[in-house]
Amino acid sequence: MPRKSAKASFDLTRHIQGAAAIDIGSRMHMAAVSPEAAKDPIRSFGTFTSDLHALAEWFKECKVTSVAMESTGVYWIPVYEILEQHGFDVILVNARYAKNVPGRKTDVSDAGWLQQLHSYGLLRGSFRPQADIAALRAYLRQRERLVEYAAGHIQHMQKALMEMNLQLHHVVSDITGVTGMQIIRAIVGGERDPETLAAKRDVRCRSSAEVISAALMGNYRDEHVFALTQALAACRVGHFAADNAEADPAYAA
Repeated sequence: MPRKSAKASFDLTRHIQGAAAIDIGSRMHMAAVSPEAAKDPIRSFGTFTSDLHALAEWFKECKVTSVAMESTGVYWIPVYEILEQHGFDVILVNARYAKNVPGRKTDVSDAGWLQQLHSYGLLRGSFRPQADIAALRAYLRQRERLVEYAAGHIQHMQKALMEMNLQLHHVVSDITGVTGMQIIRAIVGGERDPETLAAKRDVRCRSSAEVISAALMGNYRDEHVFALTQALAACRVGHFAADNAEADPAYAA
């Protein structure tokens, strides 16, 4: 007789009685609670702030204590923050973890499946720092982006100078230093005389005024000056200019 394959039986116990889950979307969020907590355990909510507060109130009515959601794009951020403000324990779940759990039925929605897994304690939350640390991290990431943008604008200034055959980068160590920025701002302001531009030299600059003057005998075409003006304006509003405004007066508005 062929051997019968033994089937292991698992008794899953709900570890989180007040578990809920949200399927995050760009225009609509699907929320699910325990079937014992509401007559309609799965409801849809809009993405407006008022809708998110209504979602939180519905969770409170259903005695929800913990909410699981997938970290979809940036759409989860306002949901997470508002639910956290309402006192819920919110965990972010990597979508791969939920999909790799076997046993899902085809008629169960994404939100309902997440709710089941969360109630059984089968979801592992991603790391999310405390609110004050998260705010600091957001500031630092924004600073990093602005520095990257400013670096690109500096390259645009360098390109415009080269197109006018202004060899400024050969006579100053950094075109965004005091001497370089004073000269660039004077050029944007309409100054074309090499000696007058060289007089903007900072006393700490190693190159002499004569050398700088020779490097600034260029071909000042209007389109290249326009490109330089645009790049300078973009750089000034960037984070690079903000970081150096106090140390370098050339960056001051």
